[in-house]
Order: sequence, then structure tokens, then C-alpha cells
Amino acid sequence: MTSTSASHVLARARVRTGGPQDGSKWLEHVLGWILVLVVAMFVTRTGLL
Repeated sequence: MTSTSASHVLARARVRTGGPQDGSKWLEHVLGWILVLVVAMFVTRTGLL
């Protein structure tokens, strides 16, 4: 591996995707459960199951 390709690999490892921060696992968990509840309410209202 050349020094140029090694610097590209290191630069890619430092790039953030803009997603939630590492400390917000509880927020992701709560939002996931809210999504589950909304889908469940939609399914029971429409009578699909």
C-alpha cells in the first residue's frame, strides 16, 4: 500500500455520516418503540390482520 492510499483509508475512517452520536442509544431505542407503536395502531385501525 502506498502512502497516498494509506492516507485515504485514514481519512475515510475519520469521516462521520451525520447519524446520531454514539451516546444517544436510548433516544434511538425510544424512537424505535414509538415507530413500532405507530405501525401497530395503523394495522389495528385498518384491520389488515
